Amino acid sequence: MAKSEWSFKSAVELTAALTARKVSSVELTQDAIDRIERHDAKVNAICVRDFDRALTAACEADAALARGERKPLLGLPMTVKESYNIAGLPTTWGIPAQKDFIAKEDALPITRVKDAGTVILGKTNVPLGLGDWQSYNDIYGTTNNPYDLGRTPGGSSGGSSAALAAGYGPLSIGSDIGGSLRVPAFHCGVYAHKPTFGLVAMRGHTPPPLPPLPFERDLSVIGPMARSAADLSLLLDVMAGPDPIDAGQAYRLDLPAPRHNALRDFRVLVIDTDPVLPTDTAVRGTINALTDNLAKAGVRIERNSPLLPDFAASSRLYMRMLMSFLGATFAPDIYAGAKAAAAALPESDNSLAAERLRGIALSHRDWVMANGGRARLRAQWRELFKVFDAVICPVMPTPAYPHDHSPEQEKRRIKIDGKEYVYPDQLAWPGIATLPGLPSTALPTGFAPDGLPIGVQIVGPWLEDRTPLKLAELIEREFGGFTPPPLFDD
Repeated sequence: MAKSEWSFKSAVELTAALTARKVSSVELTQDAIDRIERHDAKVNAICVRDFDRALTAACEADAALARGERKPLLGLPMTVKESYNIAGLPTTWGIPAQKDFIAKEDALPITRVKDAGTVILGKTNVPLGLGDWQSYNDIYGTTNNPYDLGRTPGGSSGGSSAALAAGYGPLSIGSDIGGSLRVPAFHCGVYAHKPTFGLVAMRGHTPPPLPPLPFERDLSVIGPMARSAADLSLLLDVMAGPDPIDAGQAYRLDLPAPRHNALRDFRVLVIDTDPVLPTDTAVRGTINALTDNLAKAGVRIERNSPLLPDFAASSRLYMRMLMSFLGATFAPDIYAGAKAAAAALPESDNSLAAERLRGIALSHRDWVMANGGRARLRAQWRELFKVFDAVICPVMPTPAYPHDHSPEQEKRRIKIDGKEYVYPDQLAWPGIATLPGLPSTALPTGFAPDGLPIGVQIVGPWLEDRTPLKLAELIEREFGGFTPPPLFDD
């Protein structure tokens, strides 16, 4: 069957086509449904299908368009990470004990995208508890990378990245605390944006069976995913803003404009590797090629700066604070074991694995001290962004690796240019933006020699999300962007 001319168009392009009546929302929705039914047996990105309601919403969108109504996402089909509550659909976070939990109301971000006119096709697969860079669980099975079915699509928003790469609608939404937006975007060759911490209200992105209350999950954010950089801004503008029953009682969002609108005006610091966690030849190569192209386009490039916070120290701090937050919900026996193991660590052990273990057992006193360290780190970044507009750096050290579902992640290994490294140490690169809460846009930059996607992240200043988004958009426009996987170019 020949592919539709619309299957891999951007949301911006599809909005223009809908407005011009060149295509209908029902046609776009049916095209995405047909692709899911044709291909998803091998990808397994869509774990919950909601096609009947999607087609009804598409009919309503077409009627609204015919009346001359205009909304930012009107008539656009999209997918949603399984972890968001959608009324009438299961929310499990991949936890077998919660397989029968049905959400009673939409999460606030779902309400916002629906109000903007979107058509939700269904929910995308996740790892157990959203806690892996692979997307598999005992309820819904394993999601595969559309560029190589034997490899991970990333996680925990891996179902969303795989859906985008396979042509199941132009937009999706995910979440990120350990790279869960940026890593799957990197592994599947699509785009994602980790917003500034707190920019997008998260009510209803809630592990079951907890009630959907306003709640600050330390380090964690939700954000947009797409096949085009401009689409990220379109979706972020719909999602962003305080919760109307919480901070929204007093505050309104007013994001500053991007610092620049032309490549030649940007000042960029580029990092391609670090001894804490080296990057492989393919990742370094794509960063260096992009850097050369940016320099030719007039971007002012620096390859090092004394203003850059110490990567080793900030990575250790991130491991402690991340695991302090995640460890708070560990089962009592696991927590007790981790606490005993942390107490037995020699003081001289400052490996990232040791810091993760210490983090699980962190006392409140120690957490307060760590939080003070984070405040100082944010101050360092503020000074850096007085000189630079953005930092370009790796998302992960290697392209997507083969599925590895061994239960203890600390015992898993990845290979970087033939040398083994501890699997969870990969947290270091996403953590460069996560710990200080900075915005970061992941974008594809090409392919490794074996055909797997690779890319970079652009870290920007606090609450200046439009700056890395604009730079990503300019890079896409100048040097190219998303390329569909040959396997799905039918």
